[in-house]
Amino acid sequence: MAEPLEAQARLDEIVRQIAANMVAEVCSLYVLRADGILELYATQGLNPGSVHLAQLRLGEGLVGTIAATARALNLQDAQKHPAFTYLPETGEEIFYSFMGVPILRAGRTLGVLVVQNKEKRIYRDEETEALETVAMVVAEMIAAGSLEGLSRPGVVLDLSRPVHFEGLALADGIGLGHVILHEPRVVVTNLFNEDAEAEVARLEKAVSSLRISIEDMLQRRDMAAEGEHRAVLEAYRMFAHDRGWVRRLEEAVRNGLTAEASVEKVQNDMRARMMHASDPFLRERLHDFDDLANRLLRQLMGRDGDMFGDGVAGDVVIVARSMGAAELLDYRREQIRGLVLEEGGATSHVVIVARALGIPVVGQAKGAVSMAEKGDAIIVDGEEGAVHLRPPADVEKVFVERVQFRAKRQQRYQALRDVPARTRDGQDVALLMNAGLLVDLPQVEAAGAAGIGLFRTELQFMIASTMPKTSDQERLYSAVLDAADGKPVTFRTLDVGGDKVLPYLHQSPEENPALGYRALRLALDRPGLMRTQLRALLKASAGRELRVMFPMVTDLEELRQARDLISREFKHLTRFAHAMPRRLKLGAMIEVPSLLFQLDELMQLVDFVSIGSNDLFQFFCAVDRGNAQISGRFDDLSSPFMRALREILDAGQRHSVSVTLCGEMAGRPLSAMALIGLGFRSISMTSSAIGPVKAMLLELDAEDLHRTITAHLAERHPRQTFRQMLEDYAQAHAIPH
Repeated sequence: MAEPLEAQARLDEIVRQIAANMVAEVCSLYVLRADGILELYATQGLNPGSVHLAQLRLGEGLVGTIAATARALNLQDAQKHPAFTYLPETGEEIFYSFMGVPILRAGRTLGVLVVQNKEKRIYRDEETEALETVAMVVAEMIAAGSLEGLSRPGVVLDLSRPVHFEGLALADGIGLGHVILHEPRVVVTNLFNEDAEAEVARLEKAVSSLRISIEDMLQRRDMAAEGEHRAVLEAYRMFAHDRGWVRRLEEAVRNGLTAEASVEKVQNDMRARMMHASDPFLRERLHDFDDLANRLLRQLMGRDGDMFGDGVAGDVVIVARSMGAAELLDYRREQIRGLVLEEGGATSHVVIVARALGIPVVGQAKGAVSMAEKGDAIIVDGEEGAVHLRPPADVEKVFVERVQFRAKRQQRYQALRDVPARTRDGQDVALLMNAGLLVDLPQVEAAGAAGIGLFRTELQFMIASTMPKTSDQERLYSAVLDAADGKPVTFRTLDVGGDKVLPYLHQSPEENPALGYRALRLALDRPGLMRTQLRALLKASAGRELRVMFPMVTDLEELRQARDLISREFKHLTRFAHAMPRRLKLGAMIEVPSLLFQLDELMQLVDFVSIGSNDLFQFFCAVDRGNAQISGRFDDLSSPFMRALREILDAGQRHSVSVTLCGEMAGRPLSAMALIGLGFRSISMTSSAIGPVKAMLLELDAEDLHRTITAHLAERHPRQTFRQMLEDYAQAHAIPH
C-alpha cells in the first residue's frame, strides 16, 4: 500500500500478494458499480483478459450472493452451491474450494474479495480474518475515489452513484449544498499495528473504561429503575461485556490491525449482518451497537468527534438520524441550506426551529445517514419531501431553476408586505410572527408581521451552556421589544422539559416526557427560576406594554399561582422605584384538553388566550407528534378538532377576551383559511408563511366561508371530510392554497 503505484497496478499487486500468502491459486477482486453490476477489477489466477469484462449482477452467482447478503462464503466445492454461476471468460471451472468476503464500509457493500483453489478444502478462520482485514483497506481505496476511471468510460462506482430518497416535507424550501453528518463516523486512518501486544493493552484499557462509564450511568440515583432509558443502558452493558465481541476485537488486533481499526472491522461485520437480519428487534439494536462502537473508537482516538464544517466550505446540508433543537442551534446558520432527518415529524421542535430559521427540512429519509459521505453534493426538496444525494448535472440544473423561481415568487410576496391583511369582505386579520431568537427579529419588518404572537423564551436557555443571568435575559427581551417597534409582543414563559432539555438543569428521566414534568409544572416547583425570568421581563418592558403568557396550563389553580408570582415581582420592583410596564396583560396557552371544560372560568382570569395547536392536537387525538408511524394518521383539519377550536372562540367572545392561534396550522394557507372561516382574526406563524397566507386571505370572503363551515360542522353524516370540503371551496373560488 505504501508503494508509489498506479491504482490498477496496486490492485494487481494486492491480489498477487494475497494469493501468495494464502497459498491460493486464485485471488479476484470485484467492485460494485452504480448500476448494480459487480465487475472484475483484478485477478491472480483467472484469465487476465477477463479483467473489466467479467460481470455479475447483484445477487447473481456466489460473488453476487456475497454482495447482496454482506456475508462471507466458505465452500469446499463451490460448483455444488445452488448460487454458483459459471463465467466462461474467466476459466474458473477447474477450481473447487472458494472463499469470498464482502468489501464493507459503514455497513455498505462496495465489492467482493475472493480466493479459490483446485483442491477441495475449507479455509481456516484466521484466513477469513486476514481476507476481511485486506477488504477494509480496499474499501478505503474505493471510498477515496482511487478506482474511478479504471473501467470503461461512463462507468460509475456504487459509492458515487446518485441516490434518491422519498421522505416527508417538514419545512418548506429547497436547499443545495454538501453533506455534513450530524454524528460523523469516526474515520480510522491508522490501520496496521507495529506491536500487537501494545495494541491489545490499549484495547483492554478502552473497553474497561467504556464498561465503567456505562456502570456509572446505571448507578446514578436519578436513573429510573425501569423504562426505556435503563433498558438501552442495560443493553449497552450486555454488549460491552460480551466475550465474543471482545474476543473478535482482540483477534483482529493480533491479525495486524490497530485497536481502533479492529473496532471498525468488527463493527462493519456486525452492522452488515444485523442490517440483513429478519428479526426486527435485532435490526433496531443496530443503533445501540453503532453508538457503543463509536464511543469505544472515540476513547481510543482521544477525541469527541468532528467539529461542524471541518473540511467542508460553502453551503452545507445537515444529515442526521435525529437531533434536538439545541443541537441545530450549535451550527453556523449562515452555511446551512437544509436538514435531512431519518426520523422526526412536522411538529418536532428541531423542525419548528429549522422552519423559524428558514431551513428546508425533509424527514423520514430512511438510510440517508449510511448512504451519505461527508462532502457529497445533496439537494433537499422541502416542497415534495425528497432528497437527491450526489445528483446528476441535469437534476441539479432543474433545482437551480426551481430555486430561482421560488426567489421570484418570494419577491411577489414581498410586494404584499405593506398591503393590509384584509379579506375581500373587509375582515381585518392580524398576521403575527412566531420567534425565539435574535436572528428572527429583522423578519418582523421584512415579512410585514403585525407583531410577535409567540416569543419562545426557552430557546435562549437551550443554546446557553449555563443558566442565563437576569441581565442577559433583560437585554434579549428589550431587544425584542425594540425590534417590534411598538407592535405587540407576546412572551411565553419558560417552556422546558419533555424533549427540550437544559444540560445544566437536573431532571430525572421520564417514561413519557411530553406528558410529564415540563413548562408551567416545572416552573411553579422552581419559583426562583420563574421569578428571575418575570423580573427580567418587567424590567425590559419599562414604559411599554408587556404581554406574558403561561404555557401548559392544566388547572386554573396553576394559573392563579403564576399570576401571584408576577404580582409579587411587580410589587417588589415598584418598591425599589424601578420603571415598570405601562400596561401588563396576562394570558394562558390552551394546549391541554382539560381547559376545554374550564373555558368560562379561564376567560375570567386572563386578558388573552393563545391556542398552541401543535400540543392541543397531539393531546386531543392521543398522537405522539414525534412518532412517524402515527403522526400523519390523524388530520388537524377534522370536524372534531374544528368544533373544539370553535368552542374556544365562542368562550372568548362571551367574555371579550382575544383569542390567537399559534401553531403549525396558522402557517399553512389551507388551514389558515379554515381558521379565518371559523372566526379567528389573529393567528401567529413563521415569518416565511406570512406571504402565502396573506395572498390567500386577500382572495377570501370570510363571511361566506364561515357560513359554509358552519353548515358542514352541523351535518351529522357529511358526504366529504372537512379538508376535502375546504379544498373544493378554495378551488371553486380561485383561492391560492
